[in-house]
Amino acid sequence: MLEFLQQLGIADPFGKGPISVLLTFLVAWFLTQRFMPRVREFAIKVGWADMPNERRLNKEPLPNAGGLAIFGGFIASIVVAWALRPILIEHLQVQVLAILLGGALLAFTGFIDDQFELPPLFRMVVQLVAAALLVVNGLHIDLGVVPWFQNLLGDSIGIWNIIITLGWIIGITNAVNLMDGVDGVAGGIGFIASMVLIAVSAQSPDRAAAVIILAGLAGAVLGYLRYNFNPSQIIMGDTGAYLIGYTLAAVALLGTLPESQNPSLIAPFLFLALPILDTTQVFIGRIRKGKNPLKPDKTHLHHRLLQRTGSARTTSVIIWGITLTLNVIGMIAQGISPLVIAITVLVIAGALGWVAYRRVRALKKDKERTLN
Repeated sequence: MLEFLQQLGIADPFGKGPISVLLTFLVAWFLTQRFMPRVREFAIKVGWADMPNERRLNKEPLPNAGGLAIFGGFIASIVVAWALRPILIEHLQVQVLAILLGGALLAFTGFIDDQFELPPLFRMVVQLVAAALLVVNGLHIDLGVVPWFQNLLGDSIGIWNIIITLGWIIGITNAVNLMDGVDGVAGGIGFIASMVLIAVSAQSPDRAAAVIILAGLAGAVLGYLRYNFNPSQIIMGDTGAYLIGYTLAAVALLGTLPESQNPSLIAPFLFLALPILDTTQVFIGRIRKGKNPLKPDKTHLHHRLLQRTGSARTTSVIIWGITLTLNVIGMIAQGISPLVIAITVLVIAGALGWVAYRRVRALKKDKERTLN
């Protein structure tokens, strides 16, 4: 059994490391799931809701404050993890705090935007500030690890590192947000990517900080999905989507530090390929048609699938499958062992299947009570 766990990347199964990771996930999952009904009830009272329109599926006002519960569960779990196993490397402490501060800034901005519709330029400036917060604290893409880039860019490589890092953070943040158009889609993508990145990061002893953050994010998103699988009772809004996208993009940079054994963004790109490619094709399509690339429409993959299937549940499950497939390809490209890949896929499929089952079962019980 010990040898089996070590093959999964768990060097000391009974040490503080694995226990703190598991506890982080469970705390985030439990608290988010408990916060969600209370946040929903309060949101209904004060009017924090998305009104029905031609782009949305809801036929009546739908609470959009789910991201607050995700944020609360996520932060609480990280505090618990830090108390159990403090990060001793000083620069990693600063960088983890930078990620949490940037995530909090974007979550707050997203919440204000959900309720009052902030100007696009203002949102972009805040995203730029949050991305710059990472750069000034040493979290950035280093093109210098590839000799070809070093020779091509020469002395300007430092500037290009910053430009590409800012583009990476802002791009992923918005790509995840744009996928939040059908119940369960953005949450499912965030959960799958977080779990796969946990499995990959666990193979490198220098990625402990990344594993803890990802465990908190995965647990919080899973707790949210319990109430978001169609028909959803609450949505995450920009609050949750910004937090998920930013955190995933930022944590990926923890693997580009000089101390990292595998300084590469190739794997994170594959793990987040679906929102990246979907956003890219939508923007290109709008430009070709002479439309404003920033103006919302219904050309995203989830919109097209929904038109074909006629079912939000089927659409979300298909997208979960596509996302998981791309993530498996990414794991294979990273040289992850078949055993780790198989266990990761089973855990993800089991967790998503369980929350979907519980949501459908709860809906049936509600209908039975109404009939009786």
